[in-house]
Amino acid sequence: LDPGAASGLALIASIKTLDMGMIGALCISGIIIAIHNRFFDVELPEWLGVFNGSVFVYVVCFFVLLPTALLTCVIWPHVQDGISALQGFLLSTGYVGVWVFVFLERILIPFGLHHLLYSPLFYDNIVVHGGIYSAWANELPKIAASTDSLAQIAPWARFTSTGWSKVFGCLGIALAFYNTAKPERRAELLGLLIPITLTAALCGITEPIEFTFLFIAPMLFVVHAILAACLSTCMYLAGVVGVFSGGLIEMSSMDFIPLMASHGMTYLLALIIGLVFTGIWFIVFRTLILRFDFK
Repeated sequence: LDPGAASGLALIASIKTLDMGMIGALCISGIIIAIHNRFFDVELPEWLGVFNGSVFVYVVCFFVLLPTALLTCVIWPHVQDGISALQGFLLSTGYVGVWVFVFLERILIPFGLHHLLYSPLFYDNIVVHGGIYSAWANELPKIAASTDSLAQIAPWARFTSTGWSKVFGCLGIALAFYNTAKPERRAELLGLLIPITLTAALCGITEPIEFTFLFIAPMLFVVHAILAACLSTCMYLAGVVGVFSGGLIEMSSMDFIPLMASHGMTYLLALIIGLVFTGIWFIVFRTLILRFDFK
């Protein structure tokens, strides 16, 4: 088989091998770190002293990674089949696929694995040739010249909708936090909430606000992921698609500014839907915080 996405193979240092992408790098680095931490300070007999320290780690890695490579050849093709099945499910199930994709993208953030989920769709050929970002940029003149529904023009752009929760959801969360705070602490709390909410809404970086409650109240984060999936699905059902995975700065440059003239009503509808969901986030988070006395 020739290397490529369909074959599951890649060329690394001109060697045909399994295409494990970032997962392979994470697995190998994890194994090597564990071996290093276990063996780097082992004291060998004096006549083997030249192999002390990092050199001994190299020796151990050589004997550990050979069987690891063999196991990988047996196990990884089945993992690839699972990944392909998930991608096929997402692509073939319409609004259900959008809901599942956005939910997984949010819920994987604590593990740092959300990049592995969205990167093949956004930047590779899984959904459309060249990836959604590239295809959208190339199609912008055509989209700007048409008044048809965005969902009809570019249905393949429905997955880059993860940014709506960053704009509207994080605002609702911040309002709920402020409303449920002790009155004497609210002024102090604003010093935290304003910058982290703006960071999420403008730049699309949500870790500062999400990590303020993720480890204290994990249930809130699960609810947040569910609401994010529902918001993105509603946007898709309303015909709002495009590059909406970042914050308002990215959305403005990739969507609002070049397309406002021909699709302004679509974006007005998106604003209405988003503000409704801001209210939903506020009510749900406020209710849960008070009901379970989350600190």
